[in-house]
Amino acid sequence: MRRTKEEAEQTRNAILEAAVDVFTEKGVARATLEQIAKAANVTRGAVYWHFKNKTDIFMALHDELHRPFIQDLVDGLENTDDDPLQSLKSFCIELVTRLEDDLYLRRVLSLFLLKCDYTGNLQVCQERTFDARQEKSEALSKFFEKAQSKGTLSADLDPETMTLALSCFIRGIAMEYLENPDSFSLREEAPKLFSIFFRKWN
Repeated sequence: MRRTKEEAEQTRNAILEAAVDVFTEKGVARATLEQIAKAANVTRGAVYWHFKNKTDIFMALHDELHRPFIQDLVDGLENTDDDPLQSLKSFCIELVTRLEDDLYLRRVLSLFLLKCDYTGNLQVCQERTFDARQEKSEALSKFFEKAQSKGTLSADLDPETMTLALSCFIRGIAMEYLENPDSFSLREEAPKLFSIFFRKWN
């Protein structure tokens, strides 16, 4: 039973990895389940065993990208020390550095940020994206609120505005890197970039 469960998980992962390649090459709207099955070296029936349709695969990729990020934020807030801003800074550095270390993550994020056109059936996916973005914003905002309660962030600063600024900052770094990964090293530059953003605000 364990082996069967592991094999099923391996098949599901193979389908998702193949879907990233096919979606990137063909475009999500033009990609087919047959193409994904062929790229994953599985039958179309195996694809249907795990996913209802192409939109279901796309949503699984979305959740695979966003859910761990949001959970890490929530866990980080619960475990933060007396300096929430320093904890958030360390989290952000680790987050963007993953793009350099994890090729699969880089491919998935490139699909969503650079290759995806949310039209037709994918409009429901865009709604899921908005929901995940709202969850992320709420989690980030709590770091800034906690920093204010501890006196490490000026009470004059709006946590929601700070959250928007940080989201734009992270997205900008990711976009810049994904468009040309050879232009700079995130491992080297991320600490410097976030040191600029997280300079003292108290």
